[in-house]
Amino acid sequence: MKMETTRCPWPTDELYIRYHDTEWGVPVHDDRLLFEDLILEGAQAGLSWHAVLKKRENYRTAFDNFEAEKIARYGDKKIFNLLANSGIIRNRLKIQATLQNAKAFLKVRDEFGSFDKYLWRFVEGKPIVNHRRSMKEVPARTSISDAMSRDLLKRGFKFVGSTICYANMQATGMVNDHLVNCFRHQELS
Repeated sequence: MKMETTRCPWPTDELYIRYHDTEWGVPVHDDRLLFEDLILEGAQAGLSWHAVLKKRENYRTAFDNFEAEKIARYGDKKIFNLLANSGIIRNRLKIQATLQNAKAFLKVRDEFGSFDKYLWRFVEGKPIVNHRRSMKEVPARTSISDAMSRDLLKRGFKFVGSTICYANMQATGMVNDHLVNCFRHQELS
């Protein structure tokens, strides 16, 4: 008899289940992946993460696999092409923010040696392991995400409000917000 896997309640289809079971909450220390997630979290603003996740591969193609050096050099022609790309969210402000964020990312990386060192210092280099029993207990933001947001904004980043920062912290494993009854909570603790 097969045992039923207990997981957080939000993954409702195969895409979400695969993301939850293999990526969400796993500590990320790769600069490119940290940059990608920050950009995609910003693209989510006003939408659902599911909508962005469905378009993630299109984003990777459209934005040169999130290579910040390339994105920072995008010109008007590339912006025009991105605005015409139905595979991504065609919002001019979000696309322009991605270009601005690539430039800010490069400056932060130069200053701190890596984007990883910069971001993870907000959690003192190790994941915060929460012990939440229901989704109602999971906040949309925290004092740490508030501080991260303020600092990113000060450094020229866009679409990095506190809620976006907290979602980024959850996605990249800076925070373990898997519910305690979820099989991933223990695996990642």
